[in-house]
Amino acid sequence: QVQLVESGGGLVQAGGSLRLSCAASGRTFSSYAMGWFRQAPGKEREFAAAIWSYGYEYYADSVKGRFAISRDNAKNTVYLQMNSLKPEDTAVYYCAAGNSWSSGNYSNDYGYWGQGTQVTVSS
Repeated sequence: QVQLVESGGGLVQAGGSLRLSCAASGRTFSSYAMGWFRQAPGKEREFAAAIWSYGYEYYADSVKGRFAISRDNAKNTVYLQMNSLKPEDTAVYYCAAGNSWSSGNYSNDYGYWGQGTQVTVSS
């Protein structure tokens, strides 16, 4: 069983930055892809960013150039640095552990989820 615990959410003004963290336990962290998804009120959960086991990163078009995903395998932690935040980035952000070393941008590619952390961007 894999446990994921997110932290770092909060309230920030438009244009500001936040860094989310997700601590993982329960399996060999370095062997699996990790992802971040988000869900805004009244909307479906959507993909934001993912990082494969060896470090390849990819992003949703909506966050490309503003968000950066990274991982520290020694600490079993994945991060999401969010810059130039916009009110439309307001959502609950979820960390997810992939089913393989190269999980994609679909929810079904991920077998474990954190509880979510709220990010609110004020205008």
